[in-house]
Amino acid sequence: MADGWKWANGPFGSLESLQMLAARIRRDVVEMIGGDGATGHLGGSCSCADILAALYGAKMRHRPSEPDYPGRDKFICSKGHAAIALYAALAETGYFPREELRSVKQLGSMLQGHPDRLKTPGVEAGTGSLGQGLSIANGLALAMRLDGSDRKVYCLMGDGEIAEGQIWEAAMASSNFRLDSLTAILDQNGLQATGPCAERFRTDPLPEKWRSFGWHVIRADGHDIRAVLEALDEADATKGAPSIVIAATVKGKGISFAENVAAFHNGSLTKEQYGAALGELDGRLGELMAAGARGR
Repeated sequence: MADGWKWANGPFGSLESLQMLAARIRRDVVEMIGGDGATGHLGGSCSCADILAALYGAKMRHRPSEPDYPGRDKFICSKGHAAIALYAALAETGYFPREELRSVKQLGSMLQGHPDRLKTPGVEAGTGSLGQGLSIANGLALAMRLDGSDRKVYCLMGDGEIAEGQIWEAAMASSNFRLDSLTAILDQNGLQATGPCAERFRTDPLPEKWRSFGWHVIRADGHDIRAVLEALDEADATKGAPSIVIAATVKGKGISFAENVAAFHNGSLTKEQYGAALGELDGRLGELMAAGARGR
């Protein structure tokens, strides 16, 4: 994989292939949770699937066959409870065999409940104590500057997470040091573990707040992969300030009975729900395959 490539020439080649990658990530998430009563973070993992597909399938410079490739861009999953979506993205792009996904959260597995850089190829930081990822991303961006590198750092945050004070301390630091190699992405699905963010801890108005902290703010539909990629390109072109993409998403996207339902933030699936979810996602994959065939 050559350095400096544009997303349109990425390894997944087309918008349809990136959409299929997002659907496969969601399907992997459902399979990892299963239908036997085990719990998993379905909602926030499905809401960020298109963002992960855009990053790992097209935007980021990375080599799955060489996880420690020195020229790689770096991704920090600050909302570490969405680890299963990250694991799916890593498996689907070749960091490790998909069969490893079956061992998620098992004792001794390389795939634990939250990301662990010491266990999982492709994971850059241990996250899950909410609010810490942006600080880690700052440190990485500063280190890259010292190295004279043009590499990028991408940090995915949840909209419930940004109630943490450390986020805003880190946001001030990003702006103070003019970290234009850093792009934060806010998965704005509007729900946290116990209900709507607006009813639990209001953080609006978000664009105005981030701008007041010295950030370049970009709004995007987080389920429109083309829009996400265009927003990331705009962030790359912004100099002298960090950028944040505020991505409007739907909790549980792609699974009709789970969409906008807080109970699926971290919940279990019945056998019937498990089958229904796989059926919907298989249907989506079928539609995309048919559309791709028509386009050839």
